[in-house]
Amino acid sequence: MNGLSTVFILLGLFLLGGVISFVKQGMSKSIVTLLGIGATMALLAGVLRLEVWN
Repeated sequence: MNGLSTVFILLGLFLLGGVISFVKQGMSKSIVTLLGIGATMALLAGVLRLEVWN
């Protein structure tokens, strides 16, 4: 696991926590959706950059 994949995974988990928090607060669905897409993209980028796939 290199440093950049770790950063992407941690960023994705941070944004996922924001999604959960925003849903509990009853925020706008569009904001939650946008944040969820960002979290998914960051997690996916981190997982795909792992050295396991090579």
